[in-house]
Amino acid sequence: GRKHFDAGRTKAELSVQVREIQQDGLLRAQPHHFGDREFDEATDALIGHRSVAALLAAHESHKARRIAASERAASTLAQASELAPVFGLAGTLISLSQLPADGIARGAYAGAIGMAVLTTLYGLLLANLLLAPLARVIERAAAREEAERQSIIDWLAGQIAPAIPRRKSGALDEAA
Repeated sequence: GRKHFDAGRTKAELSVQVREIQQDGLLRAQPHHFGDREFDEATDALIGHRSVAALLAAHESHKARRIAASERAASTLAQASELAPVFGLAGTLISLSQLPADGIARGAYAGAIGMAVLTTLYGLLLANLLLAPLARVIERAAAREEAERQSIIDWLAGQIAPAIPRRKSGALDEAA
């Protein structure tokens, strides 16, 4: 239910920040926020700590929250798709319980059987044509977004690593 992640726009926005860091250095860099909370916070961490490790830690924190939310949504829909036929069968039992006990009139019998069949059908259709496919759509969209975000983080880390101030030992400052 949220806005679709636009990897191209995100990379374009980040490339402005990368270009400034490459030209002016990380010490003089100012964060540029463009509305993607993860990348705004990750670049703040990168600039604030002057560390690729801080960038990656911020990304992992957001990734864990996103994955948990998408798994919760997909799981809820999957459970609903498993329960929909059961509710359809419950409707069948309720419909059949409405048959008169003192004898079956033709109209009552046909109406009860018709309602029993419809409730079962609706439960099956809801489960198999709406809820289960929707759960799979959410799973695929979340996986695609994670892959795109990871690709951008890898690109960003690769672009920024040369601009990280070096320690006296010559190693990159990777401490968070």
